[in-house]
Amino acid sequence: MRKFLERAMEKVSRMNEESIRGLLRVLADENERLDAVLDSMLDGIVVCDEDHAPILVNKAADRLLPMAQAELFDLPLWESVRDDELADFFDAALNGEESVIDREFALDSKSGTRIISVSVTPLVRERRIRGTLIHVEETTDKRRREARLRRAENLASLTTLAAGVAHEIKNPLGSISIHVQLMRKALKGRADEPPIDRYLDVVTEEIDRLNKIVVDFLFAVRPMDIAPINDDLNALLRELAEFMRVEVESAGIELSVDYGKGIPPFPFDRRYLKQALLNLVKNAAAAMPDGGVLRLTSEASAEEARISVADSGVGIPEDRLGKIFEPYYTTKENGTGLGLTLTYKIVKEHGGDITVTSKAGQGSTFVIALPIPQRDRRMITGACPDGEECDHEPLPDTEEG
Repeated sequence: MRKFLERAMEKVSRMNEESIRGLLRVLADENERLDAVLDSMLDGIVVCDEDHAPILVNKAADRLLPMAQAELFDLPLWESVRDDELADFFDAALNGEESVIDREFALDSKSGTRIISVSVTPLVRERRIRGTLIHVEETTDKRRREARLRRAENLASLTTLAAGVAHEIKNPLGSISIHVQLMRKALKGRADEPPIDRYLDVVTEEIDRLNKIVVDFLFAVRPMDIAPINDDLNALLRELAEFMRVEVESAGIELSVDYGKGIPPFPFDRRYLKQALLNLVKNAAAAMPDGGVLRLTSEASAEEARISVADSGVGIPEDRLGKIFEPYYTTKENGTGLGLTLTYKIVKEHGGDITVTSKAGQGSTFVIALPIPQRDRRMITGACPDGEECDHEPLPDTEEG
């Protein structure tokens, strides 16, 4: 195209009006083709001039970057970006005129946290910097896949390690516990019994704590005998709320439950799913030491049922979000680091997924998504004869004879 234009420019003085119109049509078609290519790209492209103001923004960049449309092409790029961290980055990168490759940013949106990767390179023509080329790629799914793979690898290593360690520890713990009981019996009636008895209480507490760790390890590594049967999700949520209400309200936490309508019975194992939700509720309560609000919500779409556990607690720093489901990772003083790992494993055994959105100081929301089998999907998406959505299974099609 460039050579064509160079030849056309050489002849433009000899062209008549019709030839010039034809040349303009060719240029317009080529420009439309380039616009179509740019707008069809999944990655965002932004081109800035030498004053750092955007001169080209494709549709993907408009979707991925939080930009104010008013005066977008009249101001330096960072003044149009509605995210402080991203704006500061563009300010430094564009003014520095240096290449930056794959810098990642977490952006909050209505659908949750999105991760984008931004690359900034100088736009060079005729050995001079004539502007800046910015490439934006959404890496949310990629990072989630990497996190899932990392968790699967960690669970595999956990299986090998914990199975051996747990059995090696459990036997001597049983022996220690028996001998502590014998010591209590031998010291009974002696004058120095009270202080020694307190020491033995400490030993007993530590034995119980170690036993709990061992039990958690064994639970994590043993195959789960998941037995899903058609069950009522709201009934499980109601049972959990009543079970935890006294404990959380005594800690100054307001518990609210929103039961979704039209959720059909679908297969899940009530015992295991209750354990997963219990872990989330207890973690949420622990994140609100000074009280707060704990919300449990259920809802369903055509493809899945979702349960969310949201708190107004201390939140989770961004650098820790990717680690919370990993074995042994804990922020609690006496935690085993297995609670969320077990929750993750239970959800995966059900064929579902669990996600978390959080911000330090603003609380956290965990969402468990469980698939609804095809037959049950029809029960909530089938159309009634009058065209409205209904919650019963539609009648089979019949042929007119």
